[in-house]
Formats: sequence, C-alpha cells, structure tokens
Amino acid sequence: MSQTLQIRTAAQSGASAPLTVIYAAEGEAPAGAAATIWAATGLDWPQAAGAGAFKGRQGQALDIIGQHGARLLVLGSGKPQDDAPLNSWTDRGGSLLAKIAATRVETVSIVIDEDGATPAAIGELAAGLRLRQYRFDKYKSARAEDAPGNLVITLHVADPAAADLAIADRGATVDGTLLARDLVNEPANVLGPVEFAARAAELGKLGVEIEILEPEALEKLGMGSLLCVAKGSDRPARLVVMHWKGGKPGDAPLAFVGKGVVFDTGGISIKPAASMEDMKGDMGGAAAVTGLMCALATRKAPVNVVGVIGLVENMPSGTAVRPGDIVKAMSGITIEVINTDAEGRLVLADALWYTQDRFKPKFMINLATLTGAIIVALGHEHAGLFSNNDELATRLLAAGLNANEKLWRMPLSAVYDKMIESKFADIRNSVGRPAGSITAAQFLQRFVNDVPWAHLDIAGTAFGVSASEVNASWAPGFGVALLDRLVRDSYQG
Repeated sequence: MSQTLQIRTAAQSGASAPLTVIYAAEGEAPAGAAATIWAATGLDWPQAAGAGAFKGRQGQALDIIGQHGARLLVLGSGKPQDDAPLNSWTDRGGSLLAKIAATRVETVSIVIDEDGATPAAIGELAAGLRLRQYRFDKYKSARAEDAPGNLVITLHVADPAAADLAIADRGATVDGTLLARDLVNEPANVLGPVEFAARAAELGKLGVEIEILEPEALEKLGMGSLLCVAKGSDRPARLVVMHWKGGKPGDAPLAFVGKGVVFDTGGISIKPAASMEDMKGDMGGAAAVTGLMCALATRKAPVNVVGVIGLVENMPSGTAVRPGDIVKAMSGITIEVINTDAEGRLVLADALWYTQDRFKPKFMINLATLTGAIIVALGHEHAGLFSNNDELATRLLAAGLNANEKLWRMPLSAVYDKMIESKFADIRNSVGRPAGSITAAQFLQRFVNDVPWAHLDIAGTAFGVSASEVNASWAPGFGVALLDRLVRDSYQG
C-alpha cells in the first residue's frame, strides 16, 4: 500500500539518519557540509569513488554501508550549470525518491549544499519527491513486500525557513496535481457524474464556492448539446461551477473549462473493445480544472478564477443520441451528430458558451481528451494548443516549458472551419479522419464569441503516458502545473 510521506527541513549541520544522502559534482569530491559528512566515514574519497566507478555524473550513486547498518548514499549532481531550468530540480527530486524507495528505509536525511540550491529550487525538489512517491493502489490488498508505511525525509538546507515557505507554495500545485491523478485513476463505476461533482464540492473546504447544475436546470438553459451525450446513460449529467475569488471584487475572472466524460463507450458509434477500459480517463480535462482550482485555493492565489466542468457518461442504449440526430446548443446553433463518439466537443460547446455568456472572462482555456488525431500528430510528448489569441498562446507555451508540461501550437483557419458545415444543420460534429484534431478545435471555436480562448487537446498526455522522473502513475495529472504556472507568471498582478 502507499506510504505516507513527510518532508521537513533543518540546518545543514547535524544530518543523521539510517540513510543520509549527499551530492558530489562531476569530477569533484563532496564539498561544504557534504564534505564533513563524508569525512566522518574515514574513507579515502579517490579510492572509494574509483572502486565504485563513481564520477559524479547525474544518475550515478555510491552506496556506503557504515557501522551499525547506517548508510551513506552519494549521488552525482553532474556538471554545475548556471542556466539549469528550475524544473530540473523537480526531476532531481523524483529521481531521488526512486533511489530512496529502493532502500526501503523510513527515515532519510538529505544534505543540499551547492550553488543554485535556492529556496525555489528546494521547493521544486520537494515537489518532485511527492510527485514520484504517488501511487494509486487503494483497491489493492496489502502485501508483505510493500514499502514501509511511513517515510520521513529531512532536507538539510542553508535557509530552512525560506525553504519551508517555498515548499508550501509549490506544494499547493502538487496537491492539485495529485487530486487530478486520483480523479483520472478512479474506475468509472466509482466515479460517475454525480460522484465527480461531489468530489469537486469538497473544495468548498478551501474557500471555493461551488454550484452544481442538474439536468432540469441544464434543460432550462437550453443545453441540448451537452445533455444529448448523457441520454444513453442511467447516470444524470452535471455541470459544476467552481469560483475562486482571490482577486479584486468586480475584476473579470480567468475561466477554465474541462471535458468530463466519466466513461466513453463511443455511444451508438461504439468503440472497439480493445483498451476501452482506458476511457475512464476521458474526464482528464475536468480533473485538471478541478485540480487547478484546488491548487489556487490552497495557495490563496490573488486572482479571480472560475472553473466549469461538464460531467456526463456516454453509453449506448435505446435512449441514446443517434448518428444523424440534430440537437440545438445553448447558443442556438444546431448540430448534426455524425458520430456519437465525437461527444466531448458536444459537452464543451454548451460549457464554453455558458462560461463566456455568464462570466465575461478575461480569457477561456478549455482542456479535453478530445481526439485520437492529436496523438497521431504529437504522440505523448506534447498536448495540442489551438487559440484565437497570439498573446494567450505565447504565454501558454512559455508556461508549458517552465512547468515541463509541454504544448505545441496547431493551426486554425477558415478553410478548416468550412469543413464542419452540415447539409442539414448549422454544423456537424465530425468530418472524419483528415485534420481531425483541427476540425474539432474549429467546432469549439464556434462557441467562444470574441473571448480570447485556447483549446488544449490533452488526449496524448492525460493518461497512459510513459513513466518519468516525477510520475510512475497511469495518470500524470497533466495540466494543473501548466495552468498554475500560467496564472503565476502572467495574471497575478
């Protein structure tokens, strides 16, 4: 079962634990406080490093077993880099946690005494520790070989008080990311639209104001596009509105909108059976928005934000929407449903229109596991970015690099927009394989008016990704750190 992890800070002197970790740069002996700890071993550094083929390169480790079983782990920090990105410290924390976990100890001291170890860097290191430590094993029975139940890590740093502040600030974003991971990892029989809405409502404890709109209210608003997706399921739709009011009263909010299809069979246009179990993750956009609201509220972000998530289940049944049906969106636009598996854009059409119409936001950003086509184009390394606003797009690209949740901008144009026109309605929800991710974005753009807007197609990054230094989970919680960084860098006054 998952360990609990406690991270503390202390002064650099006096580090002592069953496992102590120090660093050595490439081609160098341990320096500063680390040198004192090494000297206590009584070992000759050149001799020990040579015997262990340790050169201080990143990823290298020298494991020393001392008296009474105490261990000293020397890790390579590589060549010093003045321009190393801050998120390299996040990766460093994740790598460190993996090495610690392999030792199966419960108490660890880590001495960090080098150039670049600013409070912000320590905050990123702690974030990496927590992100890598995450496991979703709540449905697994305990086993004898499981790791110990508690892990306490003490970071010995130059300025513990400043480090504590940075760890707490960055930790708020980690809280949001881990919440998003939990939501995406949950099986659909546990997390339906009603249950997801209840999980979002728990953010009220952090000061987030919550509204939950049920089908009767959605019908009165004219949300025929969103509601048609839920028609085949016994589980009723929900639209959840989350308000964080940390800015000046009256200031227009930032708006984030998430697709929340808690399970997607494809409806009448049913998907192949292979890997359909992964479609419990088709609410990754809604999970990211919920995690973002958690992060902003936890760190008391000085900005007004609204998060809107449309929650439905897409099932085939005698009441399900059919290919060829025509529905009317809240905006008044009529939509011919060509493919019931192109359902996410139907949900977002009404959620986007509602958001821009009611809240008059500074911008809208929607996140959705929208198309397989974006995976064909970008694989699992980047999410697709579509936008009607160059400034917003540029800020998102920069935030993605800083948060290591990378985006790649894709085109929008009138030529692609013409492709979604329908013979029988105003527009159609699917045009087939060519430019599939682009035409989906063009569809969404019909519901944003002139509001600065960006669509993030996260189908390749929300679940099923390869393990990384900071993620060993099927669901990485993509989008929370990216959007929190966007807010921090560009919209907090």
